Amino acid sequence: MDSAQADAYLRRLGAERPAWPTLDVLRELQLRHLMAVPFENLSIHLGEAIVLEENRLLEKVVGARRGGFCYELNGVFGALLTALGFDVTLLAARVYGDEERLGIPYDHLALRVRTVDGGDWLTDVGFGAHSHYPLAMGERGEQEDPGGVFRVVGVEAGVGAEGEGGGGGAPGDLDVVRDGKRQYLVEVRPRVLGDFVAGAWWHSTSPESHFTRSLVCSRVTEDGGRVTLSGRSLTVTAPGGGKEVRELGADSEVLAVYREWFGVELSAVPRVRGAGGGD
Repeated sequence: MDSAQADAYLRRLGAERPAWPTLDVLRELQLRHLMAVPFENLSIHLGEAIVLEENRLLEKVVGARRGGFCYELNGVFGALLTALGFDVTLLAARVYGDEERLGIPYDHLALRVRTVDGGDWLTDVGFGAHSHYPLAMGERGEQEDPGGVFRVVGVEAGVGAEGEGGGGGAPGDLDVVRDGKRQYLVEVRPRVLGDFVAGAWWHSTSPESHFTRSLVCSRVTEDGGRVTLSGRSLTVTAPGGGKEVRELGADSEVLAVYREWFGVELSAVPRVRGAGGGD
């Protein structure tokens, strides 16, 4: 990513170019990203190709002012952080689903970011409802965040956090726990963006992927809450947890919500498509 591209990305976030890659800067950029760039899977249902290449991701997130899911958002955000002088490593993760079963390999992409003022930070702008700020990877106690109470816990081979069954990590891997529930298992070995192509393909085409079965567009609001459009259901969650749900009617109303709440301009309302892109 060159300087002009990084500056355009920072304008997308409403951020100034930082003097140094510090923790305070990382915290600000992560929160701004969560507020400005929605977590969304619309491309799957609009028949748009998902290409895990830096320039294509920049075209989508910065040029077209769209969002994306984990591979896209953390992939391109990691490139921005690298351009700003942060030490960034891409990490593969597997998401805990029903009954805390782990998902596929390369199920999720997260970032390990090192700052000039010390520490390794788990940075994630592509998991939907999650931490608003980076999590300290070396901290084993509770980490309070506007998004919940988090813990980063080391795992033993084949078991989850604190010796609970159902895991599958290798020694040194980490469970990320939110409000007492395991979210995903992070492998600490470095990866490159191309490693995640198969995972992105699976999530874009498999009938077993929740991304092919539903529509979602979600972001953190300026007051620290969250707004989510799932199909035609608009949910506004207050910082304290209270929710207001409204069912949308006409297509024009749905398109207006995409535009006004998420900054996403669409010519037609997306509709859930079958696996493999069929109707």
